[in-house]
Amino acid sequence: MDGKILAKNKKAYFDYEVVEKYETGIVLTGPEVKSIKESHVQLKGSFVSVVNGRVVTENMHVSPYRYAPHEGYDPLRRRELLLKRKEIDHLAGLSNQKGFTLIPLEIILKKNLVKVVLGVCRGKKQHDKRDVLKRRAMTREIDQGLKKFSR
Repeated sequence: MDGKILAKNKKAYFDYEVVEKYETGIVLTGPEVKSIKESHVQLKGSFVSVVNGRVVTENMHVSPYRYAPHEGYDPLRRRELLLKRKEIDHLAGLSNQKGFTLIPLEIILKKNLVKVVLGVCRGKKQHDKRDVLKRRAMTREIDQGLKKFSR
């Protein structure tokens, strides 16, 4: 999953354990592409669902492009993700299992195309989140101590 990261869903990495990742294309309009390339997109709170054999993003906020007409534009509209039929069937099966959810993790620019990194995620428990915070604090203290010691 290489490419320039345009937007990242940091909250998803904290709240969920990522089991699988998929790189998908996304159906956008011209002004939406320009807006996303300027990083005017918000992934927090967004999710992916499988509707009638199609994979779509929900609650992904793409701000209107400033030089395009704004009338009738819905920044939270459903946007279809482009996957192969076999992958769609696999994701549909996983999303129906208890505990799994589909979440857009990142939006990247790869070979001048906008791609969405889709994660199959399992929710973390509260104590798992606390462990992550403790681990971060400990590594921060160690790094600060090493920095002081190396001077």
